[in-house]
Amino acid sequence: MPRFDLSPAELEAYAPDVREPADFDDFWATTLSEARRWDAAPEVVRADTPFSALEVFDVTFPGFAGDPVKAWLTLPAGAEDPLPAVVEYQGYGGGRGLPGERLGWAAAGYAHLLMDTRGQGSMWGSGGDTPDPHGTGPSSSGFMTRGIEDPADYYYRRVFTDAVRAVDAVRSLPQVDADRVAVCGGSQGGGIAIAAAGLSEGLVAAMPDVPFLCHFERAVGFTGDDPYQEVVRYLAVHRGLDDRVFETLSYFDGVNMAKRANAAALYSVALMDTICPPSTVYAAYNRHTTDTKQIEVYTHNGHEGGQAFQFLKQARFLSALV
Repeated sequence: MPRFDLSPAELEAYAPDVREPADFDDFWATTLSEARRWDAAPEVVRADTPFSALEVFDVTFPGFAGDPVKAWLTLPAGAEDPLPAVVEYQGYGGGRGLPGERLGWAAAGYAHLLMDTRGQGSMWGSGGDTPDPHGTGPSSSGFMTRGIEDPADYYYRRVFTDAVRAVDAVRSLPQVDADRVAVCGGSQGGGIAIAAAGLSEGLVAAMPDVPFLCHFERAVGFTGDDPYQEVVRYLAVHRGLDDRVFETLSYFDGVNMAKRANAAALYSVALMDTICPPSTVYAAYNRHTTDTKQIEVYTHNGHEGGQAFQFLKQARFLSALV
């Protein structure tokens, strides 16, 4: 399809002010403090795989409200010294899949923790293993509107808390150098990575790839694609709730998270991406507070972005930092 968003020059300068609640920092400080009351060590069990050059472990750690969250930990076999680590978050609707599906980071010499996304894992891929035991009020299909009338009940409050607790968990592992931890993810995973970077201290890098969950008030209605259209469908039925819905979403907006993120950053954006429009990605990137940041631009790609090209750029970017 043709480009549909702002021009490249306009995108580079696009740094809008977005709605930000006065109690944003208190909300998240309280949320994370409550979650950290469950301070049990992660459960780590070796997975049965056919791999000899890598080791894979089934990890369970306490997330939001102490709920058990699953992840795969993949390590280079025989590593003796603590390793730098990459925590990766999944795209919308996917789960952690099977042990050994993601080998790139471990093959590059990192400890790799791939977090399951609670309640997801049944739209594509090989499935997920983490339920979301918390109920919500009325919602449209998908995950975007679950609990959307109150930030305390909103689905992504639980997911973002899980993401921070995944960083906590990986830092506690003896195989990991706690001072050399990065986060990454594509699409929804990119939005979660921005949140983890904004809510975690001391990360060395954040690498959001074509990130979702940014600049909600522009994205909702600007693109006709899901998942943002889930919010459109909800508001089409629940007429008059616009202000309440966007107030809730402001607690989870990647722009507000990026303003609080000081890790070195490598973003990517695709200029023909109708799922995560380029202007929404730039809105977060241009607010990311670090001086060490760059954005890879895929001029003729849609939401697939750079794929393996971007992974190689991420690996080179991170190797220069750790």
